[in-house]
Amino acid sequence: MKNAVKLLGITMFLGLGLSNLNAQRSSGSYYNTGIGLLVDVGDGATLVGPHVKHFFSRNNAGEFAVLFGSGATHLNAMYHYQSAFGGNARGLAWYLGVGPGLSFVKGGSTVFSIAPVAGIDFKIPGAPLDLFFDWRPRVWFYSGNSDFTAARFGLGVRVTF
Repeated sequence: MKNAVKLLGITMFLGLGLSNLNAQRSSGSYYNTGIGLLVDVGDGATLVGPHVKHFFSRNNAGEFAVLFGSGATHLNAMYHYQSAFGGNARGLAWYLGVGPGLSFVKGGSTVFSIAPVAGIDFKIPGAPLDLFFDWRPRVWFYSGNSDFTAARFGLGVRVTF
């Protein structure tokens, strides 16, 4: 837990320092890039690690995370389609996406997975902070076999710039 707190502190420090380099998008609902901490919880082990999300256009973003936990290192990359909620929900958006993952397990095995994602993203108006929560079920492929884990969720915080 101490390592996760240190990682969050370093990530926030770097993100706040970089936030002055780029202006936020004029809509206020989006940001160009966010760097933070992702916690992946649910059935199985809890995974924690650094995370980055970058918008390539108004509604299209890429996400990359390196997660650690349960004797493994997990690399995840995802595509997100994101759109703001209408009305007075300033800074609140929904997203859908999908992406592959690789897990390097202690002992030398590597496991491939693919995960769809559906979530909400809240960019705090006037602050360089973003909070998110999503559902990310995963299909695992290993040793000629497969497995499905439905109860996986991601939550986290990002510093935006």
